[in-house]
Amino acid sequence: MENVDPLGIHTGESIVVAPSQTLSNREYNMLRTTAIKVIQHFGVVGECNIQYALNPHTEEYYIIEVNARLSRSSALASKASGYPLAYVAAKLSLGIALPDIKNSVTGVTTACFEPSLDYCVVKIPRWDLSKFTRVSKKIGSSMKSV
Repeated sequence: MENVDPLGIHTGESIVVAPSQTLSNREYNMLRTTAIKVIQHFGVVGECNIQYALNPHTEEYYIIEVNARLSRSSALASKASGYPLAYVAAKLSLGIALPDIKNSVTGVTTACFEPSLDYCVVKIPRWDLSKFTRVSKKIGSSMKSV
């Protein structure tokens, strides 16, 4: 998934597209490889999402955040991809190995298979600022969308 808005805008305030639309194959694989190394280093078992800031001109990147838990981003990723993240995370927490978890969506593959999207999903935030009349209407690092 990719946030369309720049660094400094809260991910909840950002337009998000899946799959990523501006990453080259090289950039995608670089960030994917890094994600695998990070979760192995931390010993994460279950769901985890990592947020990056990538300079597209230099391929320099920073890890902004690592969430070893289900989050709003997890829910969006699960809905966008059809991959049942919460279901798989629960099975892993019970000690069931990834190859032994049947993908409840496909009914054929196991949970080891990465989802591959042949469509595009867009999440656009919604604000209900009429409830909070003194709140600034400028987007930034704090989340105001509902």
